[in-house]
Amino acid sequence: MNRTLNRRSAIGTVAMFAATIATAGIAQAQSYPTHPITLLVPFAAGSATDTVARLVSAKMSAQLGQPIVIENLAGAGGTIAAARAARSTPDGYTLLIHTTIALSAVLYKHLDYDTATAFEPLGLINSGPYVLTSKLGYEAKDAKDFLASLKERGEKVAFAHAGVGTGSHLCALMLMQAMNFKTNLVPYRSTSLAMNDVVAGQVDVLCDQTTNSFPLIQSKSVHAYAITSAKRNPRFPDIPTMTELGLPQVDVTVWHGLYAPKGTPVEILDRLHAALEAALADPTVDARLEELGTELFPPDQRSREAHAKKLASELIRLREVVQKAGVHLD
Repeated sequence: MNRTLNRRSAIGTVAMFAATIATAGIAQAQSYPTHPITLLVPFAAGSATDTVARLVSAKMSAQLGQPIVIENLAGAGGTIAAARAARSTPDGYTLLIHTTIALSAVLYKHLDYDTATAFEPLGLINSGPYVLTSKLGYEAKDAKDFLASLKERGEKVAFAHAGVGTGSHLCALMLMQAMNFKTNLVPYRSTSLAMNDVVAGQVDVLCDQTTNSFPLIQSKSVHAYAITSAKRNPRFPDIPTMTELGLPQVDVTVWHGLYAPKGTPVEILDRLHAALEAALADPTVDARLEELGTELFPPDQRSREAHAKKLASELIRLREVVQKAGVHLD
């Protein structure tokens, strides 16, 4: 009899403890946020991801009633910032914006976090293509001539990228695979630094996001030869698509998503997602992203669940690309 009573008492104590924790969690979520939030950006200030982060976070701050402080933590293909986010306390005060999180997950063999399970996807933001550009002094009369010269000149071409594990690096890998050639890959700390050297004529080629490329194409500071979108961009209708050039496998798209550490209370996740949705509903955000050559994900594709599915599918797709390229990092 005493054993039964003791067991019931223990069960009741555990239940009360769980209920207390749940109540505390709900109270915390209801008062959230009470102080500034840090948004980790895995690339340098001035990068495309930094631009998107600052645009969206300013609107989210207005919704949340607290400032969102940008912290640029560049390096190692975005894995330094991702690792920091994965280790952070799951309380909603450390967030991560990322674009190549799936690529770095399959490139690096020994990450100290599991990309598939370390984060709570908060929602998708925008997506856009890459543009294959060159310095003005590169001699090629059109896109086909340019591609032929890449294959002919091979490792004599200085092909810049923003570091292993970035989208610009992936674009170079895909292009080499599709055309069966090797080139001289030149790493930089960011695409903005790489593009500066393309403009200065210090390197030959860069495959970069429209966010960085379009303003320089507009100012005629670089040549543009191909875009990775399914159709031509109305701002620059003379730039052919990779598919038109017979390279549909060069399928590189930048997409940004917002993340919280695994274990963040669902009430806080919902609050953050609602703030993100409100930010993306602002017409000035949409207009600015469109100006940069990217577009918002449709509303029915921006949920936390849709974001999780997108990440899972990209992990599978990019693993195949990396395996074909034979590129891995320790």
